[in-house]
Amino acid sequence: MLIRSTGRGIALANTAKSDLLLLFFACLGLTSDLRLLVRGGSRLVRFLLALVPFLLAQDALGVLMAKLLGLHPFLGLIAGSITLVGGHGTGAAYVEKFGEASAIPGVMALTMTSATLGLVLGGVIGGPVAERLIRRFSLSASADSARDGGVIMGPTETPVTTVPVIGSLTAALVAVLAGQWLGARLVDAPVTVPDFLLCLLAGLVLRNVGGLIGLRLHASATELLGSVCLSLFLAWTMMALDLGSAYRSAAPLMVILAAQVVLVALWASLVTFRLVGRDYESAVMSAAFCGFAMGASATAIANMQALARRHGPAPQAFLIVPIVGAFFIDIVNAVVLTLFLSMDIMGFG
Repeated sequence: MLIRSTGRGIALANTAKSDLLLLFFACLGLTSDLRLLVRGGSRLVRFLLALVPFLLAQDALGVLMAKLLGLHPFLGLIAGSITLVGGHGTGAAYVEKFGEASAIPGVMALTMTSATLGLVLGGVIGGPVAERLIRRFSLSASADSARDGGVIMGPTETPVTTVPVIGSLTAALVAVLAGQWLGARLVDAPVTVPDFLLCLLAGLVLRNVGGLIGLRLHASATELLGSVCLSLFLAWTMMALDLGSAYRSAAPLMVILAAQVVLVALWASLVTFRLVGRDYESAVMSAAFCGFAMGASATAIANMQALARRHGPAPQAFLIVPIVGAFFIDIVNAVVLTLFLSMDIMGFG
């Protein structure tokens, strides 16, 4: 930031900012329970089968649009699954790693803009897509679903206090150290693996392997710690944004996002709905898919809640969607992005 009257600038120190992001992803891994895959059943697997090729299509569309508009292909990934599926935290993480090499003016501001617009668009299109499917196929909640209710609640935990927070922080720090150590070993690997992904995987292993030997973490404390770290990181990042430098690329970004909206609506209606089961639960999950594909897990759940209040409960959807959002979507997205970033067309090799 430049102060015209004095000619001096103000800059924020970035020493600890990256550490906050690594702690967030470590906490994400520490809250991911692989046993949840079994609970989801075949419908969960089919939902994932609809989601995985979509991520490839979304990023391919973003890169293609960026090339047609004469922009760096990395902007296509930013207006693809980096921000639309990954959200603000994932977007900031990838820009920290690849933003400088892409030389895109105002790349961080564009990333935050794309993630924010994605949250809005995911909520806007999810309801109409599901409503169209419900009307077209005359769908309604089943009698069993109406009797059981539509809210899936987890076990009640004790309040978050100092002791569980210290335990979660200790585990997160161990995961970060393990991830950074592994990252140092993979510096010369043919495939670029971001440190934040390694921290997530370290947290995942610590949670699931540690559980076999009696390690138990307070889930709410870990989620709180992760949310605080992400909030501080995003506030730090937003304060340092130079919005003026992003102005030239804002219009092309909107064009790419418009194309993504069309892809999401068509995929949810023609692929996700049919693959998941062509029933009322499938229509609700199609609305959740729009939330995932353009926004975040919170958007997906908000879409489902709006439909459940209007048309009746969808208990399977409320079970499966949080499972996918809590873990699988981030891992699959990271794998897809690693594949795209390793391509010669990206110029990061």
